[in-house]
Amino acid sequence: MIYLEPLNEGVFVVMSEKITTKKIIEKKHQGKLIVELTAYDYPSALLADEGGVDIILVGDSLGMVVLGYENTLQVTIDDIIHHTKAVMRGTKRPLVIADMPFMSYQVSKEQALENAGRLIQEGGAHGVKLEGGGRMVETVGFITSSGIPVQAHLGLTPQSIHQLGGYSVQGKSDQAARKMLNDALALQDAGAFSIVLECIPEELAGCISSKLTIPTIGIGAGKTTDGQVLVFHDLLGYSRGYLPKFVRKYENLADTIKLAIENYAEDVRNGNFPGDDEVYKIKNLDLKELLEQMQLEKGVEG
Repeated sequence: MIYLEPLNEGVFVVMSEKITTKKIIEKKHQGKLIVELTAYDYPSALLADEGGVDIILVGDSLGMVVLGYENTLQVTIDDIIHHTKAVMRGTKRPLVIADMPFMSYQVSKEQALENAGRLIQEGGAHGVKLEGGGRMVETVGFITSSGIPVQAHLGLTPQSIHQLGGYSVQGKSDQAARKMLNDALALQDAGAFSIVLECIPEELAGCISSKLTIPTIGIGAGKTTDGQVLVFHDLLGYSRGYLPKFVRKYENLADTIKLAIENYAEDVRNGNFPGDDEVYKIKNLDLKELLEQMQLEKGVEG
């Protein structure tokens, strides 16, 4: 697969090399914006790869958009491994990051390393993502010191939704903004190769991005980050229900798919599917005669 990346106005360069964490960091210093997208199975990964994304995140958002849970808290490490294996089968160029689900890394740094190792060994991921600053900094350092790349996550952290009191913009107070910046710097020092900033003011995201040497990936954090990430189903309009303000829906596949299914159901019930050009016919005359004879025999027996 060959991809084209804009170099200057009207000038493109061929992108075909495998994306690594080193290349992701280089993009920040080259002023190239990073494209991250979730995927949860073989076909979505294949399309994300063909679409030219840099990072595929096997997000715990699969709990809601694939498994039908109310939130991400019921997703298990085995769920993520299962979906990561499928994504890896459909991926060639992008860096694949597997989300560490709720309670797979919070108990201890040793537990976190063991589960991160499973996502790499069993799932085949190239790295892991985990939420939180503060006491998670030591955990990030413990994982990265073992050779596993970590993408950190600050701001609105869905696994802490009950503690946060709902899905709302974070970092709006002086104290919260300063803490987020300090956490970002600490996570960088701990070895994180990038940090997702979710649902925070654009100005704060810009401040944090300018202070870091590793890239920031925004989701609801404005234009001042080093890249963006969206949920596969949200981008394509493939899910139902509420969409956050920061989501841009590029297609409305839910209605398109629903209409296709309705048309299929109608054609089946009306006898219009399958049509003559959608069936196989016998060309062997001897076999045709045999079947006709068998049909008659069946009629006699009846």
